[in-house]
Amino acid sequence: MERIVEQLKHIMDHLVRFDVIHLGPITITSTVINTWIVMVLLFGLVFLVTRGGFHEKPRGAQAAIEMLVEFLYGLLEGAMGKEGRRYLWIVGSLFVFILVLNLSWFIPGFIPPTTDIMTTAALAVTTIVIVQIMGIKKKGLGGYLHHFTQPVAIMLPMNIIEEIVKPFSLAIRLFGNMFGEKTVVTILGVLVPLFLPVPIMLLGLLMGGIQAFIFTLLTVTYLATQTHGH
Repeated sequence: MERIVEQLKHIMDHLVRFDVIHLGPITITSTVINTWIVMVLLFGLVFLVTRGGFHEKPRGAQAAIEMLVEFLYGLLEGAMGKEGRRYLWIVGSLFVFILVLNLSWFIPGFIPPTTDIMTTAALAVTTIVIVQIMGIKKKGLGGYLHHFTQPVAIMLPMNIIEEIVKPFSLAIRLFGNMFGEKTVVTILGVLVPLFLPVPIMLLGLLMGGIQAFIFTLLTVTYLATQTHGH
């Protein structure tokens, strides 16, 4: 019992980022290191999956990739029609990257980058900036600015506030869910380590996928609003 109490006292050590390297005024945290590791693993996986090229009859990894692409095409076309396919590079990259970040907690001793608000904030801000750029590219600067006066000009302040709030919403939603999940899983792992490993792993797979999907779905919605109007 004393061992369990002692582990619970230090539970936050397994949940929050910590400093790893100091380069003058720049501090490299565990979140940055872990994100780099995930990126290297992801690039390596992509290389292994695609090095043999693609075949007319998909099989194995190619079949899984095509299923994912068709799934994302369905989301985009449901919101924007066939034209939505041009934004696959945005939503596809986000979905795969966030999914791998979320599932990286299966690596022993690894703190998933998405349990750090700085990571989710960076993802959210980058996403919203890209959405605004796509809106300008689609409508032109005049049409983009006019969008903020829809459906009536008096809505201008509210529409501007809405765009400002979006990255906060994306960041907090992803961070809150992933941090909360990791906290519960870590505590349960300390309290009942012999009975929960498999259910916890299944829950982690499910929640990691759901959170990546929600972030992607909201991005599709924001893209549709900016490029095709309310």
